[in-house]
Amino acid sequence: MRIYLESTIPSYVVARPARDLLQAARQQLTRDWWDMQREQQELFTSQVVLDEIGGGDAEMARQRLELMAQIKLLELTDDANALTKDILRSGVLPADADRDAAHIALATVHEMDILSSWNCRHIANAFIQAKLRKLADAAGFTLPVICTPEELLQKENEQND
Repeated sequence: MRIYLESTIPSYVVARPARDLLQAARQQLTRDWWDMQREQQELFTSQVVLDEIGGGDAEMARQRLELMAQIKLLELTDDANALTKDILRSGVLPADADRDAAHIALATVHEMDILSSWNCRHIANAFIQAKLRKLADAAGFTLPVICTPEELLQKENEQND
């Protein structure tokens, strides 16, 4: 599978353990997927992700960037830029979610099988995905499956049964 890794994935892999139980569980699920199953997939990211994970605490940023150093980068093409603008113009995502729109557009235009994210507000959100699917179809593209690392673990475990 060709999987686009959005910024939350490397952030959860290297994050300090969260006190919030849900957040801590998501971190562990992401680390489990990273450690046990990422090598079975073809992974991609983008400069948008690298820009996002390069901010914040300098040591954590270094670890995130190091983690992603060998991941293939998708090019920000004219088609990806156009789809990003279409997503923002449609109002499906708020105007300040331009990076989230770029992640979706990049994964879509480059024909990824999966976009993996913990951003459940703007990306891994069933209500938004239905609208994004229509936008992608209208632009001549197919929206990838958008899911969390937890869902990727479940799919892999089911295949092994």
